[in-house]
Amino acid sequence: MKIQSQGLISLNIDGKIYDYKLYESLESLSKTKSQRKSAKELNISHTVFNRRLLKAEDKLGFKITEKVGNGTILTKEGLGLLEEFRKYDIQIEKTSSINIVGGHISTGLLESIELPFDVNIYSSNDEDAFELAKRGVVDILTLDDPLIAFERDLNFFPIAYDYLVLVSSPKSKKIESISDLEGLDFVEVSGSAQRLAWNSLRHYDIDFNLKESVNSQFDAFKLVKNSENLHTFLNASYFKGNELLKFDTRHVISLIKVNDDKPEVNELITYLTNEGQNHLERQGFAPM
Repeated sequence: MKIQSQGLISLNIDGKIYDYKLYESLESLSKTKSQRKSAKELNISHTVFNRRLLKAEDKLGFKITEKVGNGTILTKEGLGLLEEFRKYDIQIEKTSSINIVGGHISTGLLESIELPFDVNIYSSNDEDAFELAKRGVVDILTLDDPLIAFERDLNFFPIAYDYLVLVSSPKSKKIESISDLEGLDFVEVSGSAQRLAWNSLRHYDIDFNLKESVNSQFDAFKLVKNSENLHTFLNASYFKGNELLKFDTRHVISLIKVNDDKPEVNELITYLTNEGQNHLERQGFAPM
C-alpha cells in the first residue's frame, strides 16, 4: 500500500484521496468507541458517520472498524490508518504549541489535568509514539512504560508512579492468590507496561495463555468485560481490579524531551515534576 500526504491532512493511498473528515472520524471513534457518540461529537447524523466509514472501507478494500459488545472500535488496519493521519497532522502543524505524543495512559493523564501551557496531545502506544519522536516532529514523548528509555539509554523525567491491577470477566471465578492464575486466558495490550505482569507470572512459574492482542487498555477492558473467561492487567490509575501483583508491576510514567528549541518544553517538565505533582496525585497516580 502506497501512502502519500496530499495538502492539509489528506492522504493519497494507492491513488485514492482520503480527507480530513475520515481522519476526524477515526480520531473521535478511537476515543468514544461509539459511532453514535462520535457522530454527535462531530455534529453529523449517525447515518452519515456510518456511511463515511463504509465508503472508506470499500475504497481501501479492508475493514477499519469492528463491533465489540455495544460499541465500535478500530481494527488493527484502522489504527494504522489513523497513525498515518496523525504523522502528517503533526508534521503540518507548525505552531508555538507544545506537541506531545505518547502512550494512552500517560497522554490521558496529561489531558485530564488543566495545564498552564498551550499543548497538543496525541495518544498512541509507546512504540508508535517513539517512531514519531524519532522523526523530530514532536516536542515531548511520554511513556506508559520506561522500557524504551532503558533499552536505548535515553534520559527521561519520571513524573508519577503507577501499577497494574488484574481485571477479570464478571463471570470468572474469584482470584484470591497468584496460583489461581494458572491456566487462565489473558488479553494482551501491545506496547504497554503489561510486560511486568507477564514477567512476574513467569517468575512465579504460572502457565498462562495470551489469547487476544489489542492496541489500547480500553479495548482490553471492553473485551474482558464482554467475555466469559478472559482476564487482563491494566493500569490502576484508570481501572479498578485485583491488586495481586501491585508491588511486582510498579513502574514510572515518564517524559522524554525531544525538542530543546522551545523554552516552554523545559518549563512544562519543571511544572510536572514540581507543583504539578498535586494534580497528578488527584488523578490516581502516586507522586514522585
